[in-house]
Amino acid sequence: MPQDIIDFWFSEAARKLWFKSTPEFDLQLRETYQDSWERARRGELDHWMQSADGCLALVVVLDQFPLNMFRNTAQSYATEAQSREVARVALEKNFDQALDAERKAFLYMPFMHSESLEDQQLALELFAQPGLENNLRFARHHHDIVAKFGRFPHRNEALGRDSTAAEIEYLNSKQSFTG
Repeated sequence: MPQDIIDFWFSEAARKLWFKSTPEFDLQLRETYQDSWERARRGELDHWMQSADGCLALVVVLDQFPLNMFRNTAQSYATEAQSREVARVALEKNFDQALDAERKAFLYMPFMHSESLEDQQLALELFAQPGLENNLRFARHHHDIVAKFGRFPHRNEALGRDSTAAEIEYLNSKQSFTG
């Protein structure tokens, strides 16, 4: 099953929608992979962490899929912490070294998605590797937002958090990041 996830996520069709999703793609993910996400959330797929591809597939399920499946809701962030734990296991086992740059980027992405400045710093270090320069630009942007606000202001509404005046000003600016 990890290979099925990888084959799907890194297919030409999915690639085109990674950062420009559509409601149809979000629905496709929900219909096809929500059960896998639920199983991963419950820890039923933790055995995937025995290989580089297994860790990568689990990170995609826990970090990427919910952003699409549950767009703009608190549930879209519900398994981020788990995805970071899987990514940490992969780093400890040096599984990332078995992956090409594109796949490494997705393995590392949970750290970029974290609201912890420590995780953001790790993301900067990881994305500074050769072949990940384009991702490093985004990692810096994410880091700067968390460094400034201590969190991602664009998540406030979905998570039921009150925005500060500075966050509202930022969210209304051209520099705003909406996820």
